[in-house]
Parts: sequence; structure tokens; C-alpha cells
Amino acid sequence: MRLDLAYDGTGFSGWARQPERRTVCGVLEDTLSTVLREDVTLTVAGRTDAGVHAAGQVAHADLPSGVDVAGLPRRLARALPADVRVFSARVVPVEFDARFSALRRHYEYRVTDAPFGAHPLRRSDTLAWPRPLDLGALNDASALLLGEKDFCAFCKRREGATTIRELQRLSWERSGDVLTAFVSADAFCHSMVRSLVGALLAVGEGRKPVPWPASLLSLTARSSAVTVAPAHGLSLVRVDYPEDALLAERALVTRNVRVAPTP
Repeated sequence: MRLDLAYDGTGFSGWARQPERRTVCGVLEDTLSTVLREDVTLTVAGRTDAGVHAAGQVAHADLPSGVDVAGLPRRLARALPADVRVFSARVVPVEFDARFSALRRHYEYRVTDAPFGAHPLRRSDTLAWPRPLDLGALNDASALLLGEKDFCAFCKRREGATTIRELQRLSWERSGDVLTAFVSADAFCHSMVRSLVGALLAVGEGRKPVPWPASLLSLTARSSAVTVAPAHGLSLVRVDYPEDALLAERALVTRNVRVAPTP
């Protein structure tokens, strides 16, 4: 079963289950298990950190036949808290894996440089930046980061996990006082998007030169010079998957350990 869902990350300690903490996975698995009277374990497309939102998260679970999957969103709407919602549930091929079948993930980061700060109705998903930001400088610096590279300088290293990623889109758009970063990649390592945004904001306000974020790609360890942007400005907005016939093939490709690209 595939679930398409969204949540306001403000009141959650991230996606993954943690002892004595309220997490998205914990709330969803517990609620699904109660509603279906079956133990449910979820696999998610992207594990978001504490405070990060999702408008287009995807998860899957293995369920016995006979479960009314199509009617599940309505049942869950009565049982879930208001800060998490399941939009749709449907049966998918057994080869579907929410994590390993994904082609790419799309994130957006919202920031405002308005002198009065974030609009009260958007304060939970928009970072208030105290200095003016140069859109041209942000986009010039972002363009230098595109492609398959080792983003070790922008990631919190996890044992056994690669930091090589293919950054497919990193661009900024302004609408009035609000700037949005559009970030897409085949996958992201831990804290990568927020670290990239933090480095780029230093360029946007004129504190660092345009080439500086890309110059960090030569490092072999996380850079202490990069400030991780606050979580609440970040949202996972979409996950792309191949057609059903290519699901198994995609999962095999994703599971392969990548090596550093040739400079």
C-alpha cells in the first residue's frame, strides 16, 4: 500500500521513531495499527528532521489482502491529529519501495528578507532573515553546485552512508519579500538541504563571495564554516517514481553504493 501524506513538522521530533518523543512515523504507525487492527510498519521516501514539513511525502506498508485501502484516508481523518493528513492510499506492485524506488526528491525552502519579518500566517514555514538578500548572487552560487558531486562538506556523516549525490536543481525565485529555494536531487544526505541553504544565504547577504559554497566541495569532512539553516523553512514537496515496470530496476540502481566522481 502506498500512502501520500503531508504534515506540519512543528510539533514533531522528525519522521523516525524515537523513545519518548512524538514523531510522524510513530503517530502514523500507531494510528494505522489501531484502525486496521494489524501491526503496521512504514517505509518512507525521505526521513525528515525535527521541525521540517512535508507537503508531498510518500510511504509504503505491506498489508494483508482484504483491507479497504481506498477508504483508509477517510478513516484516518477521524483518528489522526490535525498536523498530519493522509491524502490517498492505494495498492501498488510488490516491487514498489517508497525509499529505493524513488527517482528524485523535491524540497522547497522559504525565507523572507522583509524588514518586519515573516507574515504571521506563514511564520511556521518561512525563515525571517534580518538582512537584504541578492537573488542574482544566490542563483549564481547555486549553479556552481549542480551535478553529481561529493557533498561531504554539507552533510552530517552517517556510518556506512555515502555523501555522493546528484543535485539536479538548485535555484531561487523571489515573490515580493519572499524567496524560495527549489532543491531537487536523486537523494539527499543528512542535513544537506539546510546546509546548502545556510551557505547560500551567506552569499546572498554579501558576507561570502559567489564561488565560496562550491569551493567547499573539495573538503573531505563536514565544514564547520557552514551554518545549517533552521528547520522550519524547509518542506518536502514531491517525490518522483518511475512507471511500474521499472520499479525493481530502479531499486537495484539506488541500492548500489556510489563512488566519488572523477573531477
